[in-house]
Amino acid sequence: MTRIALIGIVLLFQAACERAAPAGPAAPPVPSDPHSYAQPSEARVTHVALDLTADFETKTLAGVAKLAVERTPGADSVVLDVRDLSIGGVTDARGNALGYVIGDSAPFLGAPLSVALPEDGDTIVIAYHTSPDAAAVQWLAPAQTAGGQAPYLFTQGQAILTRTWIPTQDSPGIRQTYRARITVPRGLRAVMSAEMLTPDGVPAGDGVAYAFEMDNPIPPYLIALAIGDLAFRETGPRSGVWSEPSVVGRAASELAELEEMMAAAERLYGPYRWGRYDVIVLPPSFPFGGMENPRLTFATPTILAGDRSLVSLIAHELAHSWSGNLVTNATWDDFWLNEGVTTYIENRIMEELRGPAYAAMLRQLGRQDLNATIEELGPTTPDTRLHLELAGRDPDEGMTDIAYEKGAAFLATIERIVGRERMDAFLREYFDEFAFEPMSTERFLEYLDENLLTDDEAAALRPSAWAYEPGLPDNVAPVQADAFARVGEQVVRFREGAAPASLETTDWNTHEWLHFLRALPDTISTGRLEALDRAYGFTDSGNSEILFEWLRIAIRNRYTPAFGALERFLTAQGRRKFLAPLYTDLAATDWGRAMALDIYRRARPTYHSISTGTIDEILDWRGG
Repeated sequence: MTRIALIGIVLLFQAACERAAPAGPAAPPVPSDPHSYAQPSEARVTHVALDLTADFETKTLAGVAKLAVERTPGADSVVLDVRDLSIGGVTDARGNALGYVIGDSAPFLGAPLSVALPEDGDTIVIAYHTSPDAAAVQWLAPAQTAGGQAPYLFTQGQAILTRTWIPTQDSPGIRQTYRARITVPRGLRAVMSAEMLTPDGVPAGDGVAYAFEMDNPIPPYLIALAIGDLAFRETGPRSGVWSEPSVVGRAASELAELEEMMAAAERLYGPYRWGRYDVIVLPPSFPFGGMENPRLTFATPTILAGDRSLVSLIAHELAHSWSGNLVTNATWDDFWLNEGVTTYIENRIMEELRGPAYAAMLRQLGRQDLNATIEELGPTTPDTRLHLELAGRDPDEGMTDIAYEKGAAFLATIERIVGRERMDAFLREYFDEFAFEPMSTERFLEYLDENLLTDDEAAALRPSAWAYEPGLPDNVAPVQADAFARVGEQVVRFREGAAPASLETTDWNTHEWLHFLRALPDTISTGRLEALDRAYGFTDSGNSEILFEWLRIAIRNRYTPAFGALERFLTAQGRRKFLAPLYTDLAATDWGRAMALDIYRRARPTYHSISTGTIDEILDWRGG
């Protein structure tokens, strides 16, 4: 593309930022959100246009956000969510100053930013810069990347962290389109959860500017940015993989089934409405397994097992293109509507790709996770309900396996009662009916009752018990993986004293090994652990899920030969799913707590704030 053409694209983008997003049908009312200061019934943000520069020296994003605001007659101000942002001023589209007030800040919520709306027009322009410690933004030094030569940045907005890098109404029920112009240092590339308008960038002072556009209205937690030394590999006509150059080939090979996954999901639940589906494999400090940012899933490198055994995580993030991104939980109390429906769809996609027996193993492992979470939390605790009450708490506390696995079990139970054919038709109609809208638990149950269940089926299902009562209802659909019965036989042989090398494990896949490790007795002698390790090389496993289960066994039995691998694992990646249980296990004993504190002191600077927020509490971290 010529320089003149690229400049033309940027000029068109700048002109587009001056106008509001195209008008569409009236949005449904937004439920009250205890985690946002916004008052959308009076004035709501419908479009965000960003023009930001990434400064890796100061670790700040600085520039302007232009917000298009839809207001009711008589509304003279709009209330936004901000946290740790430095506001330089607010104007209307013509540059006239607008009055604004930043209210008192509260823990994890930040502060309300109230802006007087202009008499003429509905656009406000906010000049600001982020804090170097913005919770949503992780700035990585070159040494923290795979290449070791260039710095890196990525954002993570879920649940309520977008307000730490964008001043907007940070509630999942307030959907917004967005455009962005991101200027980065030369040699780096920016990617976002949007269509890339300038794939090669354009010169911008001392840097390069990339432009993006997302015309589908999305919740603000899905606005996402990554900047680094990035390369791309195509995996199909609508899909591909981004990562650092030294990783991208391996990542593309691992994720070669993206197009097949997309086709399977479309057969089940209707068209994919986001254009492309790309994945960016981030540096190891990314706190989650994946994040379903539209058009560009963010993924941890811990899924790169070399044998495509952990790609169900990508099936999960792809499934969010329907449940979560298309139809979104109205508030974080309804988080299960994102994750439970998605976990159910993930399993259906994997069944399409790998067959019923494979999907059954995934379901049974998920049920094990659910049972363990209920046991840990307590079967009568309110946090084991699907519909949560998180007011006054960080919504991150609701992101447990209850939302994922109890939610999926609820849908599986519906399927068992009404049959798969009716269930599939119901979900497809649900996604069409509520596309680009927020969804509450109450609204979902009403739709379920009106459009799927007969009176007898509703009585058999007891949906209110699933949604509003703790624990796991006794009518839950059972799960049974035949392959795990064979694994169980080998567990019995091990318990009875059989030599580990004599166990019949030929051609076991990752999920069979996970079931095996989880089923082992809590207490195992050092000699038996050494024999297991010699036979199967668990301590040296390159599969993150298998290594994680083995390390928990090692901690429980103080198997010191694995402690070197434990330290490497805790310092080489920052995925909270792995960190939290391992640090919890270590902290349960005096010797383990001392080890945990020593490792955490060194590893903490490399973790994302989402992970440190969890581990700080586990270890009662006081710094130092």
